[in-house]
Amino acid sequence: MGTNSFLKVLPEMVTFVRVAELGSFSAAADLLGMTPSAASRQVKRLEKEIGVQLLQRTTRQLRLTEPDAEAFARCRELVLAAQGAMEIGQQFAAGPSGLVRISAPKAFARRVLHAHVLEFLRRYPDVDVQLIVADRDVDPIREGVDLVVRLTTKPPEGLVARRLMPVAHILCASPRYLAAHGPIEHPRDLAAHSCLSLGEHERDNHWRFGREEGDKKKDEEAEVIVRGRYVSNHSEVRLEGALADLGVAVVPAFVAQQALDAGSLVRVLPGWEYRGNYRGHAYILYPPNRFMAPKCRALVDHLVSALSASSAGRAQPPAGS
Repeated sequence: MGTNSFLKVLPEMVTFVRVAELGSFSAAADLLGMTPSAASRQVKRLEKEIGVQLLQRTTRQLRLTEPDAEAFARCRELVLAAQGAMEIGQQFAAGPSGLVRISAPKAFARRVLHAHVLEFLRRYPDVDVQLIVADRDVDPIREGVDLVVRLTTKPPEGLVARRLMPVAHILCASPRYLAAHGPIEHPRDLAAHSCLSLGEHERDNHWRFGREEGDKKKDEEAEVIVRGRYVSNHSEVRLEGALADLGVAVVPAFVAQQALDAGSLVRVLPGWEYRGNYRGHAYILYPPNRFMAPKCRALVDHLVSALSASSAGRAQPPAGS
């Protein structure tokens, strides 16, 4: 390919990037406003110019070959640079503008993110936000989402991860339940109570705890096998079970906070740290991009600042997810 030969295949590079991101000629064609056959022809022209097959096509999926992965990375950087160039004027004009698509788990979106998105919309009148609520791991590249919030101990490789806040699991129950079934002063007391657990894994009813004991700060640990009448892998369902006096629920602190503030639930074993399998932080994730759109950067910076400040201002329970 000659020095300036790449100029004639720039549109083909854009099409190739979208096909690779979405894993489908049809999806890429819809996004680009062309037919799937036209998208396929453009990728074939790019393959001819480069001299290698870029996509392994099967009846069910498209697979990146080794040279395809290298070409995709280079072409995508070129496309992102072009997008960044188109948005330069935006940076020096009225400020960030356009649509930002962000996904987050249901409970976190409703109980934490929503209020801060409303404040962001008030602050940036030219930016629109689409909040996608999904209790699954959304792939920002393949699904065309700008930003993804994920609760995890280890952010995935290949994405930029900005930490938002620690997420702790706590135990809580209704005052009526505790009045009817007696106090809980040590984790071993839970064996005699109805407990609302996750039920996703075999040992989710094995609740582990720890606390610092005495002047020497020696760590005391405890584990108890719990049972209960209601098991659910959704935190808001367990919360509602606790509000219905069904027992002691383990839920993320941000899910329980409103009920705790209202007095409809109370903390159980506040001196103990729940040490289940679900530990971590809330992270905001996005693909690496030196030319990040101002609208996305503004929302990321807003959420990082707001949530780090709110978690620092409110005493958090020990970290867990």
